[in-house]
Amino acid sequence: MSDNVVLPALGESVTEGTVTRWLKKVGDSVAVDEPLVEVSTDKVDTEIPSPFAGVIEQILVQEDETVEVGGVLAVVGSGAGSSAPAAPAEPVAETPAAPAEPVAETPAAPAEPVAEAPAAVTSVAQTPAPTAVDAPVAVIATTPVVETVAPVAAPIIPSAAVAEPVAAAPVQAAPAATPAPTSNAASDASYVTPLVRKLASETGVDLNSISGTGVGGRIRKDDVLASAAAPATSSPAVDSAVKASVSMSTSALRGTTEPMTRLRKVLAERAVASMQQTAQLTTVVEVDVTKIAQMRQQVQPAFVAATGGKLNFMPFFALAAAEALRAHPKLNATIDGDNIVYHPTENISFAVDTERGLLTPVIRDASTLNIAQIATAIADLASRTRENKLKPDELGGGTFTLTNTGSRGALFDTPVVFLPQVAILGTGVVTKRPVVVSGVDGTDSIAIRSMVYLALSYDHRLVDGADASRYLVDVKARLEEANFIPNLGI
Repeated sequence: MSDNVVLPALGESVTEGTVTRWLKKVGDSVAVDEPLVEVSTDKVDTEIPSPFAGVIEQILVQEDETVEVGGVLAVVGSGAGSSAPAAPAEPVAETPAAPAEPVAETPAAPAEPVAEAPAAVTSVAQTPAPTAVDAPVAVIATTPVVETVAPVAAPIIPSAAVAEPVAAAPVQAAPAATPAPTSNAASDASYVTPLVRKLASETGVDLNSISGTGVGGRIRKDDVLASAAAPATSSPAVDSAVKASVSMSTSALRGTTEPMTRLRKVLAERAVASMQQTAQLTTVVEVDVTKIAQMRQQVQPAFVAATGGKLNFMPFFALAAAEALRAHPKLNATIDGDNIVYHPTENISFAVDTERGLLTPVIRDASTLNIAQIATAIADLASRTRENKLKPDELGGGTFTLTNTGSRGALFDTPVVFLPQVAILGTGVVTKRPVVVSGVDGTDSIAIRSMVYLALSYDHRLVDGADASRYLVDVKARLEEANFIPNLGI
């Protein structure tokens, strides 16, 4: 009996998906809820688990092919048919007494060889794969005993004569299984995302020396970090020297070519469309967040005890940005033909850097939340986005975007507005530097302050420079006043 594995609904507005990688091959066994295939949509990349247990009989959608929701991806069978071929059934009828024992013993005996050498059988099945002969693959993968019995001229050979080749076959097949894991390991190791390759290059980790913990032995970022942290016996001086030299090492991607992922294609198309269909420019202000920095130090222990997470600057930026949108609805709007739609809620999308690319989960009704709620939402959504556990609907519905361009040390940039939104706010790195400050009596002095640049990109079709400046000035005033104690939520 066979069952069809179909592409499930991955969100209300998702109608199709692209197969990016099969995690199983024809002839492989799969358990219920075991990851079967990676699928990419215009909203999220996700793993599709198998709803059935059995053996993969057919793969109907190849990698890089697109299938609609409800379309059949693969066929999973019970595997019972291939384990008892029709040909040996006749000898059982002709010699009921003699073959009865081998039939009973055969399933038990191959149980260990099959478990010991699946890689060898798989590699043999892979070699003639282009000939598209599925039946031999199923027979070989299910019961290697057939390989020994098949060359026998007549099925009426006594069971004792058959038993000797059967016992010898696993011993001879064992050496052939040795190179197979090396081939699979090389295949899995070669499937490494650019982010993981870059991280390995920066930390001086040899990808060939790592055993991946991801699906199919795939090397993930955590594997690289764990490998980099293992040799922690060197002195700080040696560590600093190693880091200095590793930071300038050559990337593994240099001189290589790789296909664009589905997510990267979607991002590219939307970025180009946004730049072609909108009139974008950027306005920048400088903000003194010294009071917020001091507040963070004071409330950090209580905040960690109440929420379980640390308090950084992002929740303050998000709340100030959301509150200011209430007074400046042009930046929280959408252009619909000749109409302007002003949104009733402030749904803040925030950019998350993942191995697959940039994704923007949404904090809904952000202006009504407190600092603790926003911090918890950011931590939860960012974590699930990086782990590919985000629901597709959690990526939609944003009305304004916040991107932390300073997370890697950048002072500021000019972020791109993505349609249908009309504005995006970039927050630079918070740095201490000497600044001229005015005292209460009007005298000026130089003091060390925590400063940050806020860069607002907007669609000039709707938002004028004066609108953008007024919005930024209000955000600046809210942050510099730093009256967030009533909004902490702890």
